[in-house]
Amino acid sequence: MFVDAAVLMLLMTMFGAGLYLGRVGSFLCAATFTWWLNRSITFRGLHSGSMVEQWVRFLGVNAVGGLVNFGVYALLVSQVATAARFPVIGIAAGSLCGLGFNFVFSRALVFRAG
Repeated sequence: MFVDAAVLMLLMTMFGAGLYLGRVGSFLCAATFTWWLNRSITFRGLHSGSMVEQWVRFLGVNAVGGLVNFGVYALLVSQVATAARFPVIGIAAGSLCGLGFNFVFSRALVFRAG
């Protein structure tokens, strides 16, 4: 979540990205960071295939969780003025909603012994 929020703020302030396009970029950065943490800590030793193959599988599996995450974010920033002013609120809510789904399916489909 912190990587997501930091990258979104960077993209918005430094590059003029909007609330939605900026979130696509920030989500990809956050998902890559999460993959690396999962590979290094949570699911250490449960690697099959190359790192690139695993990263692509991770992004694919987590795309549904990402859609839930983004949907909650988009709903909040479009309907709640405070969330539009402070997008980190939408990021936090979206992250929590996608977390459970992503963990279960990452464990089952991405990080498994080869």
